[in-house]
Amino acid sequence: MFKKALEQYSDEALMRELIKGKQQAFGVLYDRYGPRMYRYFYRMLWQDAGKAEDFTQELFLKIIEKPQSFDPSRNFCTWLYTLAANLCKNEYRRKKPCELAELDQGVLFENFSEKMDQHLFDQQLRRAIDQLSANHRQCFILRYQEEQSVAEIAAIIGCPEGTIKSRLHYALQQVSQHLEAWKTH
Repeated sequence: MFKKALEQYSDEALMRELIKGKQQAFGVLYDRYGPRMYRYFYRMLWQDAGKAEDFTQELFLKIIEKPQSFDPSRNFCTWLYTLAANLCKNEYRRKKPCELAELDQGVLFENFSEKMDQHLFDQQLRRAIDQLSANHRQCFILRYQEEQSVAEIAAIIGCPEGTIKSRLHYALQQVSQHLEAWKTH
C-alpha cells in the first residue's frame, strides 16, 4: 500500500525518501527508469543485451548503495543519465581501439532477413546511429530516444549547450546521409 502512495511522488521526493531509508521508494524509481536505462545502455554499448542488463543493474546498485550521493536540488533524471553516461565512458576506456572497431563492424554488418519495409528502415536507422562516434551517438540517443532537452544533455555530459547542438546537427546530418536511399520522390 505504501508503494502505491509513493508512485505519486516526484523523482526527487522519492530520492529523499530513499535517503531516509524507505526502500519502497527505490522500487518506484526502478519501475520508472529501469526499462529506459536498459534501452539507453543497449544503444550505447553495441546492442549487447547482456551488457545493457549488467550496466542497468550496476547503475541501480549505485543508487541503492549510496542514495546520499544524490543532491536533492538537482533534477533526478539528469543525475541518473549522468551516472549512466559515465559508466559508458568508463567502458569505452576499458576497450582497446581494435576491440571497439570489431564491435562497431559486427553491429554494422549483421545479416538481417528480408522483412517489411519498416523493419528494414529501422535496421538501417540503427546502423546509421551505430556508425556515429560515441559522443555523437550519445547525444543523438539522449535527444531522440530518451527525449532529453539540449540543456539536460549538456548537464548529463558536462559540456556546453552549443557543443551539444553541434553534435546533434552533425549526427542528424550523418544519419540523414546514411538513409538517403529511403527518401521518397
